[in-house]
Amino acid sequence: MLRLSRITALAEVPAAAWDRLAGTANPFICHAFLNALETQDCLHPYGWQPTHLLAWQGDVLVGAVPLYLKTNSYGEFVFDWAWASAYERSGLAYYPKLVGAVPYTPATGPRLLVAPQADAAAIKTLLIQGIEELTRSLGFSSAHLLFTDTPDTAALAAQGWLLRLGCQFHWENQGYRDFDDYLDAFVSKKRKQIRRERRDAQNFQGEIVILDGHTATDSDWAAFHGFYTSTFERKSGTPTLQLNFFKTLAETIPEAIVLVMARQGTHSVAGAFNLRGTDTLYGRHYGCGEHFRHLHFELCYYQTLDYCIQHGLQRFEAGAQGEHKLSRGFLPKPTWSAHQLAQPQFASAVQRFLAQETPAMQAYIEELHTHSPFSAQTSD
Repeated sequence: MLRLSRITALAEVPAAAWDRLAGTANPFICHAFLNALETQDCLHPYGWQPTHLLAWQGDVLVGAVPLYLKTNSYGEFVFDWAWASAYERSGLAYYPKLVGAVPYTPATGPRLLVAPQADAAAIKTLLIQGIEELTRSLGFSSAHLLFTDTPDTAALAAQGWLLRLGCQFHWENQGYRDFDDYLDAFVSKKRKQIRRERRDAQNFQGEIVILDGHTATDSDWAAFHGFYTSTFERKSGTPTLQLNFFKTLAETIPEAIVLVMARQGTHSVAGAFNLRGTDTLYGRHYGCGEHFRHLHFELCYYQTLDYCIQHGLQRFEAGAQGEHKLSRGFLPKPTWSAHQLAQPQFASAVQRFLAQETPAMQAYIEELHTHSPFSAQTSD
């Protein structure tokens, strides 16, 4: 008999039991990453309150959803501020709400986690029903699962959830031998642009090193965290990830870390933080101590693309938004989120809104493809 339970701290679940569900393909849903967010005080600034849902077969954990109570929409990257405003204008409370996601991480991946060889359909249905019941019992306005993968998107749609289409820019490895082979796929103008940017970046007169959790030192992490916080401060944002969060990941999942650092002698001047899964690299954060022309592109894109080619990774997801990525070989890809609103009239209104937004987003993605930097014989 399947049953559900709820916990308010991931530490209540043994890492091995959770990771049996999460697998190894996506680093953001592993126990180490999610637990580090909780234990290193990264969730408090924007009020992500863990309330993870667990599915059990007897005493065996067979399913789970990383789930959070939210009193705002910060750090989600699927923007529903207009929905919240409409609720408030009608005298209703949009917050709190339930969010199934990885905090601060706009990366597609599984959200309805199921143990290998388990009855995935039954467990996912139970988890979805559990989220719906929790939304009702708490009196919340809505529940949202963000950046869902294809199987979870289908499961949620089958249960009547509303789907919202988004767009990101992803790179795919076409079996490139090296970076020059990759550039050969570009039209001449774009190829020259990238080579010029790489030459400009090298004018910072230092070296670029790629580190993992084993080789990055405390001074590397201190320097990178300084870059990370300065990026948010320049943009009047809130840096939520603590220094000890990064150092904890270096200890718990060292092989998943790809830290690209630019140095002048022993002095670091810029850095880019990435995590790798089984076949995908995920770009997350960049910062610098001083500006050097095109060094951002070199660290965030060209060094990491070269890394993917050398290590046989099939895909590079460089984060949310950014049409500037298109000319550097990142093509538009659809992303999905699923939403359930408790108030019937607002659910109908959002459904009508999505009926207009979705084809507009599809047209936007199709239009972007016409601006692919690849030559006709190599583009998709």
